[in-house]
Amino acid sequence: MRATLGALALALAVLSRPDLAFAGADDDFLRGYATALLRETMGPNAPTIRVTDGIIQVTAAREADRGRIAAALARVPGAVRVEFLGPAPTPGVAPTAPPTIAASPGAPATGTTLPPPAPDWAPETIETGFLPNGLIFDPLLADPRWPHFGASIQRYLDDPDFTHIASVSFGETIPLYRQAITSFGGYWEVGIQAGVFAIFDMDSKSHDLVNADYFAAFTGAYAQGPFELLTRLYHQSSHLGDEFLLRTKTNRINLSYEAVDLKLSYHLFERQVRLYAGGGYLFDQDPSNLKPWSAQAGLEWKHRLGFMPHVTTVVAADVQLHEENSWSPNYSVRAGLQFDRARILGRRLLVMLEYFSGNSPNGQFYKNKIEYIGLGAHFYPGGTD
Repeated sequence: MRATLGALALALAVLSRPDLAFAGADDDFLRGYATALLRETMGPNAPTIRVTDGIIQVTAAREADRGRIAAALARVPGAVRVEFLGPAPTPGVAPTAPPTIAASPGAPATGTTLPPPAPDWAPETIETGFLPNGLIFDPLLADPRWPHFGASIQRYLDDPDFTHIASVSFGETIPLYRQAITSFGGYWEVGIQAGVFAIFDMDSKSHDLVNADYFAAFTGAYAQGPFELLTRLYHQSSHLGDEFLLRTKTNRINLSYEAVDLKLSYHLFERQVRLYAGGGYLFDQDPSNLKPWSAQAGLEWKHRLGFMPHVTTVVAADVQLHEENSWSPNYSVRAGLQFDRARILGRRLLVMLEYFSGNSPNGQFYKNKIEYIGLGAHFYPGGTD
């Protein structure tokens, strides 16, 4: 165990110095990003801008609009500051006064650094209505069965069946409708969640598919400030790969169940630290003698690196206990870097070292004790800009 943790610490130290990754954005990138944000915020009335050495200059913006414009541009990663200029001079007509640079109420003062960008959970960034952007319940980063897109290589330790495993997940959480609650504050949301989790035996000749779990859920969420709640009604079923089944003659278990669960989450220290806990109950399970109760708790910590302002250090730990396995704890720990500029469809790239010890999260092997270390790349929504 000490050797395992030592290897994880050494690898994390190596990962923490990607000095050349994601260098500062150029002006073309900033101009395109800022223009898109302004058009989204202001529509056809968006002012014109130019960008020089990271400084965004806004031309001919009405005084009444400058607060909204400044709030939108504060979300541009890599911007140095924003300046408001007066109307551009008409060609052939000398201006009566030189262009002015001014700061509006609520906007950053000229010549000062932009404030930290508004995070995804800030009220002004939360969309409401049908198919809104973003999520109001943040993903659980160390939960091995949280639906998201990711892939990792895992080395099983002292395991009689496997040594090198490739683990992949394909999944998403989609909010269908979100609304603000005017009576006591916060937001509620309903949505769907789905995912496929598969592992492959990389030591077999054809890299056999070993196990695939299929997950689908209806979700309900609530959030107010640092507090978040998620409840789910879901189905999960598990299937062995054909090549693996033919090669090993493993006795297949027809594992399938419906379940409900509830998770509560609370953020501390300006959302750098997160605590969560919850529980679940199975029903309509096969085998029918599966014991139904489970519990879960976890901790997450994020800290933006000072020497790389667009890279965030992430450490997450998750503990799960199942009545079926006599409440023996399953430990999942992940640590690594979140690259805030590396985005695909609003999802940020996290590269993390992984450690797991406990009963296997892979459905067909839920009775097996496993321990592994790994390295994975994951895309999750949310996080700092």
